[in-house]
Amino acid sequence: MKIDAQVMEALELLERERGVPVDTILDALANALVSAYKRSPGAAEEARVVIDSGSGDIVVYAQDLDEDGNVTKEWEDTPEDFGRIAAQTAKQVIAQRLREAKRDQVFDVYEGREGDLVTGIIQQVDYRYSILDLGDAEALLPGSERIPYERLERGNRVKAFVLEVRNEAKGPQIVVSRSHPDFVRRLLELEVPELIDGTIEIKAIAREPGNRTKIAVSSNDPNVDPKGACVGARGSRVRQVVNELRGEKVDVVEWREDKAQFIAEALGPAKVQEVRIDEANETAVVIVSDHQLSLAIGKEGQNARLAARLSGYRVDIRSDLEDSNAAAANLAGSSAQGDSESESIVAEDPAQVTPDRTGLETTAVDVSPTVGEEEADASEAQPDVTEPEVDGVDDDAAEDAADEQFGETAEDGDTPTEDE
Repeated sequence: MKIDAQVMEALELLERERGVPVDTILDALANALVSAYKRSPGAAEEARVVIDSGSGDIVVYAQDLDEDGNVTKEWEDTPEDFGRIAAQTAKQVIAQRLREAKRDQVFDVYEGREGDLVTGIIQQVDYRYSILDLGDAEALLPGSERIPYERLERGNRVKAFVLEVRNEAKGPQIVVSRSHPDFVRRLLELEVPELIDGTIEIKAIAREPGNRTKIAVSSNDPNVDPKGACVGARGSRVRQVVNELRGEKVDVVEWREDKAQFIAEALGPAKVQEVRIDEANETAVVIVSDHQLSLAIGKEGQNARLAARLSGYRVDIRSDLEDSNAAAANLAGSSAQGDSESESIVAEDPAQVTPDRTGLETTAVDVSPTVGEEEADASEAQPDVTEPEVDGVDDDAAEDAADEQFGETAEDGDTPTEDE
């Protein structure tokens, strides 16, 4: 019994086109034929199959083994109808080997390509995942890695970021993403050649998929503007990235070594007046004008969140009006605290305190006119004092107490002169 010449030619063609060695297929076929032989009536418990790769001859040798597994006897025992069994088995083995070879090739091609950008055609869309046809393989796009609210339709050509390549029993599995921050990095590298040659470098990326992305870039060449190079003439370069992201906004900001300047850049397009950095706590207080406050914070705080992620600092945004009010309140609090301390000091000085016969203590107040001033009305020099009504104190005593408290005043409408 021998394999048909056409089958051998097909195996040689597979070796040339798919890279599957003929000997590998023949070894797999021999193992499969051993299993088929053992299922035939009257077959020995042990056997081996030899296939001649040159002529295609197939011979089955039955074996007897001792207790140690050594072959004690061997004879040829090829069944008469083994040709039909061999043909069916060969077909199955070849198909299986082709599938395995394809899986191995795909895994070899995509192994180590995590972080690369791939382009595929959407074959299947589900709320759990989508399948992309990459041409020589299929990629899995999980629902968690899709851009929120993005509509993917069958037949659309899209780009994706390779997250992971796994070699599983069913074959290699390529997991891709469109929501990863580095997906924007790779898209921008396609449009900006300066990123490839190292003239411009992306320092940080902060992204909220489907809404907005901020990218911080710096230049290694003083003659190249990193922000302008990434944006392109009239925004032509960054527009291609936005189109692939289905309208997601992309802000390119210039990286600064000075954290205060960088945070001010990251909060663009808002105009920042002042940034106060607390290096110890990694916080920043940002002061903007009142009409720029909503622009700096952004919709639902998005602009401030992205700036904080980009810089790594906790950002607190305040309007200049709010900051001045807070400063005034702090100053007033400090002043009140100082007044309280002064009053306590005055209260401890008995020369400055006049005991009232009513049992009350009041701080001495000098209301006497200054020498050289113009004549003052007696009614202005005399403060309006309401005499307390206290049991056991007559009017004269209260009047004496008031005189003692407020000092000498003009009487009968006379105005004190300089001589007095």
